[in-house]
Amino acid sequence: MAALGWLTPRRRSATARSVLAGEAAAEAARKTSAEDESALLTGAPDQASDQAPEEPAFPVAGDDRAAAFFDLDNTVMQGAAIFHFGRGLYKRKFFERRELTRFAWQQAWFRLAGVEDPEHMQDARDSALSIVKGHRVSELMSIGEEIYDEYMADRIWPGTRALAQAHLDAGQRVWLVTAAPVETATIIARRLGLTGALGTVAESVDGVYTGRLVGEPLHGPAKAEAVRALAAAEGLDLERCAAYSDSHNDIPMLSLVGHPYAINPDTKLRKHARSLDWRLRDYRTGRKAAKVGIPAAAGVGALAGGTAAALALHRRRR
Repeated sequence: MAALGWLTPRRRSATARSVLAGEAAAEAARKTSAEDESALLTGAPDQASDQAPEEPAFPVAGDDRAAAFFDLDNTVMQGAAIFHFGRGLYKRKFFERRELTRFAWQQAWFRLAGVEDPEHMQDARDSALSIVKGHRVSELMSIGEEIYDEYMADRIWPGTRALAQAHLDAGQRVWLVTAAPVETATIIARRLGLTGALGTVAESVDGVYTGRLVGEPLHGPAKAEAVRALAAAEGLDLERCAAYSDSHNDIPMLSLVGHPYAINPDTKLRKHARSLDWRLRDYRTGRKAAKVGIPAAAGVGALAGGTAAALALHRRRR
């Protein structure tokens, strides 16, 4: 911590939490990847769509010190994984309708306001943790498999999936890096045939969630810390690695690697990427969706409806 001495106590604490979250995510990812290795070798992953886009000029085949890191929400998957997971838990009576409305408002705030207000982020985190507190990790993993089939499988961007597959075909490892729970992220990575996932780590004791996090959500700078920790543990050369994201919040992660890609970028990331001559890919079909950062695919009506309800609720409270 001596190296952080120049920071204010508040900044120093936030940085320490990011480092802790990143290291915890890297440790969980490596453990899960090792456990899943035999399953990935013997079980065929979901087949990629036939509508694959152009082959990227990168990666370089046979470079075992290179890997790829993919953000999840709106990069690999249309919409937010935690929202789809929440829908599945609501369907299974894990929480009441009033909590679903509250959750929808939190998602609407992040997407429409584009502001990571600390109070809203804390509220969202506490809501999610209160839902899983006291449940067994194995129970949530089993349910997560069902929820993937119900709400997520049809929302994978074929273009981004093709990019990930290009890395796999080149013999490289591919990791998801997301603020979603590591258990959810691991399920998605496994279904897509990826190496593993870095995600937010919720504390558990004897296989039961305590309602606390290890560090903080894997978001922004914490993602960069997780990638850095994993690269060190796996012997990767970050200059030879690639990272993909839609959000300006992931600029710290994108800046770590030698091959950053902006995928379905928000306005700030698009501007930043163009200024640095980063590669861009946009697989969305609606210009309006591209401008405001809301998924443009059919099948996300629940998010739109939740957003409308949340905004109406907000107006009534003003």
